[in-house]
Amino acid sequence: MALLNRTPIRILLVDDYERRRRFLSKALQVESQLQIIGQVSDGLEAVQQADQLQPDLILLDIGLPKLNGIEAARRIRKVSPSSKILFVSENRSPDIAEEALSTGAGGYVLKSDAASELLRAVQAVLKGDRFVSVSLLGQDSSLPMNDHAAAITYSHEVAFYAGDNSLVDGYALFIESALKNGDAVIIVVTESHRASLLRRLKADAVDVATSIEQGRYIPLDAAETLSQLIVNDMPDAARCAELVGDLIVRAAKGVGGASDRVVVCGEMAPTLLSTGNREGAISLERLWDKVTKDNGLHSLCGYLSSAFPHRENDPVFQRICAEHSAVHGQEIGC
Repeated sequence: MALLNRTPIRILLVDDYERRRRFLSKALQVESQLQIIGQVSDGLEAVQQADQLQPDLILLDIGLPKLNGIEAARRIRKVSPSSKILFVSENRSPDIAEEALSTGAGGYVLKSDAASELLRAVQAVLKGDRFVSVSLLGQDSSLPMNDHAAAITYSHEVAFYAGDNSLVDGYALFIESALKNGDAVIIVVTESHRASLLRRLKADAVDVATSIEQGRYIPLDAAETLSQLIVNDMPDAARCAELVGDLIVRAAKGVGGASDRVVVCGEMAPTLLSTGNREGAISLERLWDKVTKDNGLHSLCGYLSSAFPHRENDPVFQRICAEHSAVHGQEIGC
């Protein structure tokens, strides 16, 4: 993700659910220049804090106590006119979204889509562009088509993490959001990360056993899955397409056959890279981009930043970034 500049961007979070504020805060902290300067739980306090802090960006819920988010946005526009507003709401009504945007807000993201869309929405709003969740635009409404909507029928995103714990945190946020939204999740990770993810999800009260039983949580081993794709040390296009197709059919059964409700997170290419097979990793990312686009998938690849100690001058780092629809992570140079 390339923000407008490298200066700190000051953000005020407004949501009456403390756990949701923690989720948003963690999601934003992937980018080092995004700084949370305040967190409030009701609409009146949001107006007061906007007046006092004059933040660059306000993430604003709609269903707030004391003063709803739409009315709060109208008042915020008066007391802090330079602050940009991004609504993050559970409300799926196109009419409500239109009213929210009529306040002068720059975007509207569904909470269920925040794991995959939040950082793109923040970037768009900061640039002055309009952003509306793609799943909301899919409804029969007069909401304006935004710049990202035509392109985001799929996503193949990459995130660079400072360490194993932050990688597990990032994957957990992605998975929890998908399961809460009723989607099916395929994870293709290392054995150690798979075990850590299971502990983290259980700690966050995610009923993993039920999700597995329903076919909505499919954990796979990265090395074992890679062994089915590699021919002469390089990923094979036909095998990749066949494997992904079979996985989509399997996962879609858990969501009533809806293949567009399947998301994927994994680290097969990072696993290849860890063995020294750089060209194989780049080739797999290129193949994965094609199969995700062909199948309308939303996917997240996770790398440890330590894999690229000199990324400013590392052509492999740049080539891997280029194979993705969005890039996230601290101190990235793409």
